[in-house]
Amino acid sequence: MSGVGENQLISIQPDELKFLFELEKQSYCDLKVANKTEHYVAFKVKTTSPKKYFVRPNTGVIQPWDSCIIRVTLQAQREYPPDMQCKDKFLLQSTIVPPHTDVDELPQDTFTKDSGKTLTECKLKVSYISPSTTQRSSESGATNGDGQSSETISTIQRLKEERDAAVKQTQQLQHELETVRRRRNQRNSGNGLSLKLAAMVGLIGLIIGFILKLTLASPT
Repeated sequence: MSGVGENQLISIQPDELKFLFELEKQSYCDLKVANKTEHYVAFKVKTTSPKKYFVRPNTGVIQPWDSCIIRVTLQAQREYPPDMQCKDKFLLQSTIVPPHTDVDELPQDTFTKDSGKTLTECKLKVSYISPSTTQRSSESGATNGDGQSSETISTIQRLKEERDAAVKQTQQLQHELETVRRRRNQRNSGNGLSLKLAAMVGLIGLIIGFILKLTLASPT
């Protein structure tokens, strides 16, 4: 069995499951599981409280040097745990499987320790974060310029920056599109004016030619 967060086959980020705990509300935490080998690796997620959490996917196969995201959802709870302490734990098992193995083709004894194959395990702890703690961290970061914000506040700030950048890029694209449309309309307007001018010149030429013809044909 390996230490928290990684083993010989895979790496797991983050190495601890953190959930924002609010009554009657679900919360989730994403785990990035990366295959560190040139082999196909199968994994399975287990927990000490299976009725409390929803894990998808809880079993899978990762291709060599690839990764996947596992979403762990904390079901809505009706009461707070004592002192906001959580004793729940997760166990992520992994083992090498034949190339191009599909998750539906995994034998039932794939994650059985006495099956004769090498089975590695990672333990993950669970912690709860209360909304009041997040708010206090935010206020502390705002009043103390030299202090470091919590990881949650940093994540929120990063998401806001990404959102603002996306909005700015969208506005820029809209401006460029409007410029292209304006130029196209100007070209179309110029082409229409040229056609009208050519028609007028042609009409004047016909009138002058007709007058000259009448003048030359009239008796002196």
